[in-house]
Amino acid sequence: MASSYNSFSLHTTAEKFYIEACDDGAGDVLAIDRVSTEVTLAVRKDIPPSAVTRPMCGIMGTIRLVAGMYLIVITKKKKVGDLLGHAVWKATDFDIISYKKTVLHLTDTQVGSSVLHEQNVFPSCLPSGFMGRLSISLFKGADQRFVWNGHLLREFMAQPELHKFVYPVIHGFITMKSCCINGKIFDWNIISRRSCFRAGVRYYIRGIDSEGHAANFVETEQIVQYNGAKASFVQTRGSIPFYWSQRPNLKYKPKPQISKSVNHLDGFQRHFDSQIITYGKQVILNLVNQKGSEKPLEQAFAKMVDSLGNGMIKYVAFDFHKECSRMRWHRLQILVDMVAEIQNEFGLVLISLTKTVTKNRIGVLHVGQRIEEQADFEKIYKNAWADNANACAKQYAGTGALKTDFTRTGKRTQWGLLMDGWNSMIRYYKNNFSDGFRQDSIDLFLGNYAVEEADMNTPLHEPKDWKFLTLPIIMVVAFSMCIICLLMAGDTWTETLAYVLFWGSASVVTAGVILFNGRDFVDAPKLVQKEKMD
Repeated sequence: MASSYNSFSLHTTAEKFYIEACDDGAGDVLAIDRVSTEVTLAVRKDIPPSAVTRPMCGIMGTIRLVAGMYLIVITKKKKVGDLLGHAVWKATDFDIISYKKTVLHLTDTQVGSSVLHEQNVFPSCLPSGFMGRLSISLFKGADQRFVWNGHLLREFMAQPELHKFVYPVIHGFITMKSCCINGKIFDWNIISRRSCFRAGVRYYIRGIDSEGHAANFVETEQIVQYNGAKASFVQTRGSIPFYWSQRPNLKYKPKPQISKSVNHLDGFQRHFDSQIITYGKQVILNLVNQKGSEKPLEQAFAKMVDSLGNGMIKYVAFDFHKECSRMRWHRLQILVDMVAEIQNEFGLVLISLTKTVTKNRIGVLHVGQRIEEQADFEKIYKNAWADNANACAKQYAGTGALKTDFTRTGKRTQWGLLMDGWNSMIRYYKNNFSDGFRQDSIDLFLGNYAVEEADMNTPLHEPKDWKFLTLPIIMVVAFSMCIICLLMAGDTWTETLAYVLFWGSASVVTAGVILFNGRDFVDAPKLVQKEKMD
């Protein structure tokens, strides 16, 4: 978090908000006019005695919703630790305060636009994974790819003197551990930062945009500090960087569609040009299936890497599901061997390869020692990476990651298999029936959609086709009648069979029609037409 102060008080009157810095010696006050929305600096004596006062931790920004402007404040925060001399905080609670004191000026249609109201949009896009850093200027030091509230802070960007009141918010995961090996105490950290460019939910945001930003891009950095020395290992993940989509359609795994109307290589090159400038030489590890519906993705990816002809990029494809099927996790060694040959030229490209080498560089391990021999640290190490996977997966897929029991323990467990089944069911429901709302929330928060207060219409109220209610009702009634006929047999078995076949056929045919028109039944985003962006 970038504020120069640690705590604030919010003083509210009918005309203004006053944000007062409460640190010792601080006398700065920020005044926000609730009518004109003007933001100015004031002094403590300008705060009226009648103002209602409450504590707060900082300003996240402002946003326009259907009722007008809102002030978003951080009300609770938790210190995670210290990194490179800077305190790291996790924002744990927020409040959204309307500039206006009533909603009587809204029409019935506007009142019904639930996602455009504060009580519904922000719980969907402000999960507990938000965190920030103190003493790092948002506008000078922060990487704008990872500042999620950059749009919300637009009112403050032009006035540097206001920066001390605001917080750049990072969406991701962080773990900070103090560990000990061979009697040497060192700090071991994992930081994952999710990009705000082309961010969204699992199926509605795939591929890249025209600027080369990959969907749901995450940068993960592992940092080790010991006795003044530092070592860092960075890896990134993101959607396959060309133009493709995978729209929910009620099927468990929708078929990916590669766009045929655009030049993939332009965006593909922009993506890797940016990667090389930022991170240097690249080793691409592609773990998608090399058969079935994902086969065209792998083939197109390999072909584009060849077409790019960039010596700074190495491409490694590993069919994870095929090679490690039936619990054959030891076959991951094949992947390690595949990248071992390019390790010296391109650096350490797998987490498993960093376990020994990275620590040796700063003198934690003795020569010949391996992390696997350090049972206490290895447990911390595996659990931290499993927690990181869960946090990142929740942000775009809606549940924790799958197979984390293997990450934690080195083997699959019955409880892990049960949890994977449960998470898969939850993902299916969310991907088909709630991710549209979540995508709208993210688009609104990031500024991809701008609410016009004077606009009397709302894109959220789209009339439903007759199929939306009629067909599910017919299917449920037909299936219920089929069960009743089985439980309450008729006078003869032929009569019972006839009823069962009739109602069973009706339910199956109706279900088939629903699946055929699957896209009409899923919860799709409405604020931004994603089809036009792919």
